[in-house]
Amino acid sequence: MPYSLVYVGVLMAGCAIFFYRAGTFDGGPGVLWAMLSILISMLAWRVFHWGWLGILAGQLALFGAIAFARASRKS
Repeated sequence: MPYSLVYVGVLMAGCAIFFYRAGTFDGGPGVLWAMLSILISMLAWRVFHWGWLGILAGQLALFGAIAFARASRKS
């Protein structure tokens, strides 16, 4: 088994857990955030072939988009 597959899998799982926990902590839809995280990871890895750095960039973009949406909705 290639080590890159293990790294990508751990990164995807870690990001999904982070977004799930962040969603439940914030009182939002944790499962939805985790599913979006997995979707972005799969798109970055399998469709665009960006590797682990692309997955991480996608997760940061998702975090920024959620933060922006939550901030604009509360004000």
